[in-house]
Amino acid sequence: MVDLYNLVSLTGIFGLMVVAWVFSTNHRNINWRVIFWGVLLQLIFAFIVFWMPVGIIFFRWINAAVIKLFSFAKEGMYFLFGPLAVSPGTIGPGGERSIGFILAFQALPTIIFFAALMAILYHIRLMPLLVRAFARVFTKLMRVSGAESLCAASNIFVGIESIFTIRPYLEKMTRSELCTVLTVGMATVASTVLAIYVGFLHHQFPAVAGHLVSASILSAPAAIVMSKLLLPETERPVTLGKVVESEYLPAASWVEAIIRGATEGAKLCVGICAMLLAFLGLLAMVNWALGGVGRLLGSLYGVQLNLSLQGILSYVFYPLTFLAGVPFADVPEVARVLGERAIVTELVSYRHLASLIDEGVLLHPRSVIIATYALCGFAHIASLSIFVGGISAIAPKCSRVLARVGFRALAAATLACLMTGAVAGVFFRAGETILMGGH
Repeated sequence: MVDLYNLVSLTGIFGLMVVAWVFSTNHRNINWRVIFWGVLLQLIFAFIVFWMPVGIIFFRWINAAVIKLFSFAKEGMYFLFGPLAVSPGTIGPGGERSIGFILAFQALPTIIFFAALMAILYHIRLMPLLVRAFARVFTKLMRVSGAESLCAASNIFVGIESIFTIRPYLEKMTRSELCTVLTVGMATVASTVLAIYVGFLHHQFPAVAGHLVSASILSAPAAIVMSKLLLPETERPVTLGKVVESEYLPAASWVEAIIRGATEGAKLCVGICAMLLAFLGLLAMVNWALGGVGRLLGSLYGVQLNLSLQGILSYVFYPLTFLAGVPFADVPEVARVLGERAIVTELVSYRHLASLIDEGVLLHPRSVIIATYALCGFAHIASLSIFVGGISAIAPKCSRVLARVGFRALAAATLACLMTGAVAGVFFRAGETILMGGH
């Protein structure tokens, strides 16, 4: 049954695009074909996943498959870390009981397993086949360049590695194309980190794995739409309307693929740990300073001010969160985790989302759905640094343009993630058991 908030989400899809258009660099040169097909592709896919019987069956299968893969990853973690790898609410293979949640031992190591698995899927040519199919759809329907379509399609499955698929085209790309490349990188997530989010939420939200896969697919066309609204194409891309081939170099054997994937996964684990240590520490320092300012102002004017960077950013996200279709009672908390994601990564926000569900703070299931979709992206400062630095390293001539369009791309990625949440909100049905893992 459709309720008022479904209509709010539908209106919000267009409201979020209006926000992007208002801050566009060229209001008159919008490619409306990109907008039309980008929105339509999202609505069609979400309708299949949420409402069609065949889509719901497929959704359940994907959810079960990801959870099963997660259990396989746990085997290596139990062997290495013993009781430290046992998640709260579960029992280890030797009867060990959990001593509490430990991110470094219970979630991050899954990256290594999933990175090795993705390397095998690339080796047997399954991933390139899927990427090529998505890229062809984006190129033919949306009439964007083949290079940015290929990058967007790759980002559905991998992260920063997608840049290597379009390496030969990077230095020939226009400002708008480079903005799109950054946007799709930050609006989507790598399959290797999806397992972490599943680990955070699958006890509170059993169907989360399927929803995260759905969110990753929906965010690719959303990212193209928001990027082309904020920075429309004013030049002629070299690969416009052409289907280009990936430059990905497969491993010589499945053993090499596993070694390569596991090694890359380990590097990613270390990088995430370093990023969290740095950003959480710096955030605590900034919040300490803001707290001091709040206490000083409070003593001067007799009001209580609990200032924090997350709290300040949450006010920016209030109207955008409501546009996505979050019920008004839950807007403050969802806006807070979205504001938090912008500075300390989605990992921290997903962890806090799990706590909000556990504590019963979020009053509506649709708030959980929309927040899960809207958080599913690398739209934060740390990711912007990683993508700009990574692309500049392999295409030095692009560094100046990337620096100029970087924050515009971050804004586009943030709006794209919110748009993905709004699309999920359009098709949410109150009481639909599949959304929370029922049968």
